[in-house]
Amino acid sequence: MRAVRITEFGTEPRVVEVPDPVAPPGGVVVRVEATGLCASDRFAWAGHDGDVTLPHVPGHELVGRVVTTGAGVSRVRTGDRVTTPFVCGCGTCPDCRAGRAQVCPHQRQPGFTDDGSCAELVALHHADANLVPVPDAVDAAGAALLGCRVATAHRALVGRGGLAAGERVLVLGAGGVGLAAVLIASALGAEAVVADPSSAARSRAVELGASAVVDTADGPDAVREAVGDGGARLAVEAAGRTDALDLGVRSLRRQGTLVQVGLLAREPVVPVPLMIAHELTVTGSHGMAAADYPALMGLVADGGLDPGRLVTRRTGLAGLAHALGTAPEPGEVLVALP
Repeated sequence: MRAVRITEFGTEPRVVEVPDPVAPPGGVVVRVEATGLCASDRFAWAGHDGDVTLPHVPGHELVGRVVTTGAGVSRVRTGDRVTTPFVCGCGTCPDCRAGRAQVCPHQRQPGFTDDGSCAELVALHHADANLVPVPDAVDAAGAALLGCRVATAHRALVGRGGLAAGERVLVLGAGGVGLAAVLIASALGAEAVVADPSSAARSRAVELGASAVVDTADGPDAVREAVGDGGARLAVEAAGRTDALDLGVRSLRRQGTLVQVGLLAREPVVPVPLMIAHELTVTGSHGMAAADYPALMGLVADGGLDPGRLVTRRTGLAGLAHALGTAPEPGEVLVALP
C-alpha cells in the first residue's frame, strides 16, 4: 500500500510503498477514505512526542471501512464504516470499564504509538471497544475530523467544561480544535468568543458562527469585555501556546475554569496567585472515549453539526506529506483522501 512515511524528525516525509498491515488480535484493518492533518501530527513530526519511533506513518483522524478483522472481534464486521478516537483504550482496565478510555494506561494511538492513517490502510487495536459507526451520508472529509479535533472539542466543552445552552465560552486559538469548538457551541445553543492573533483566523471563526472575536494582542481586559459578565466562566485553550494559556487564565471570571487542550512545546508559567485569589480551575482534556460519542454523533445525525464545514482544503497523500512540514494557513483544515 501507499503511505506517508517519516524517516527523520523535522524533514519532509515521502509517500512510499510499504507492506499492508495485518489485523492484530482484537483489532481490524480499515481502508482509509479520508484522514485529517492535525496540529499534534506536526508536533510528533517535529520530534516532540516520545511515543513516536522512526520510521513512522503519521495520522490519527480517520474514517474508512473495515476490510479485515482479527481474532476475537465480535461487534465490528467487515464492511462497517467507522471512525475511532485517537486514544484506543484496552477496553478491560478499570478506567475503560468506567467509560474513561481516554486515560487508559494501556492505550494505543494510531499515528503515535502505532503507524497511523496517512495511508491507504491502517491497523487499529481493541476494535470492539473503540470503533464508532459513521453513517454513509456523512461526508468523508468531515467524518475523518470526528476522530480527533471535533471529539476533542466536544469533550473539552461538555465533558470537562459543562457548557450549557445560553452560555458564552472563550476559545483561545482558531485552529482545528478551536474552530470545531465554535461549531459545537452553536449546535448546543451556546456562543463562542474567539481570541486569536491572526485576522484571517478570526474571520474564519466568524464565518463558522463565532459571536465575537478578539485579537490576543489586545489583552485580557479586551477579552473579558468581549465575553461580558466580568469574564469567561469557561475558556478552552486550543492553540497550544503558553501566552494563550496565560491570557485565558487572566480572562476568567472568579471561580472560572480553563480547559487545556493544546499541546505545549515547553512548560508554561501559570499565574498561580491569581488562581488562588479568584479560585480558578485549570484542567486538562485528552480526546474523548468511544463511550462518549453518542451525544456527538447525535448532533451530527440531526443536522445540528456538520463537521465538513471545517474543511478548507482536500488533497492526496503527497499533498499531506508536503503540508506536514509546512506552517498551515490561519484557519486551514486539511484532509487527505487517499
